[in-house]
Amino acid sequence: MSAQPADPTGSSPSPAAHVMRPGWFTVNVLNRLVAWTTRRGISVWGSRVLAVRGRKSGEWRRTPVNLLTVDGAQYLVAPRGHVQWTRNMRAAGGGQLHLGRHVQEFTAVEVADDAKPALLRAYLKRWKAEVGIFFDGVGPDSSDAELRAVAPKHPVFRITTTGSAAPAA
Repeated sequence: MSAQPADPTGSSPSPAAHVMRPGWFTVNVLNRLVAWTTRRGISVWGSRVLAVRGRKSGEWRRTPVNLLTVDGAQYLVAPRGHVQWTRNMRAAGGGQLHLGRHVQEFTAVEVADDAKPALLRAYLKRWKAEVGIFFDGVGPDSSDAELRAVAPKHPVFRITTTGSAAPAA
């Protein structure tokens, strides 16, 4: 699988990078509900709370994510595009995944666009009902060419766990 390391300089994608901002209901109800249940150790379809250090502040930033496992490897997919956590991940090169009191530290490598179709297909197969709207009509049954066409809009990181840690402050 062709991959590129997370950018240690913290540089962002082009200014025209794809971002779909969540609405009020998502931010104030859905994300909070998923984060609340995940913090209590209840995973909703693979949910975790991602903690990654801010690229400017150095403070821990948290957001709920879906942990994708394909052929034994773990991935984080950004359905909304090049959002803050993806920019922070490029700068930090890793972070923590929280499920209840269990904290898993990891390093991250960004996956090249050409290697994304199978991963995006697996992600959409599992979570299309909740994220399909962000993929411009592309779904798990779409061709590799269609998935490759939307790949640049959706960062994917392969994560490798490095151990467990105390919860981030």
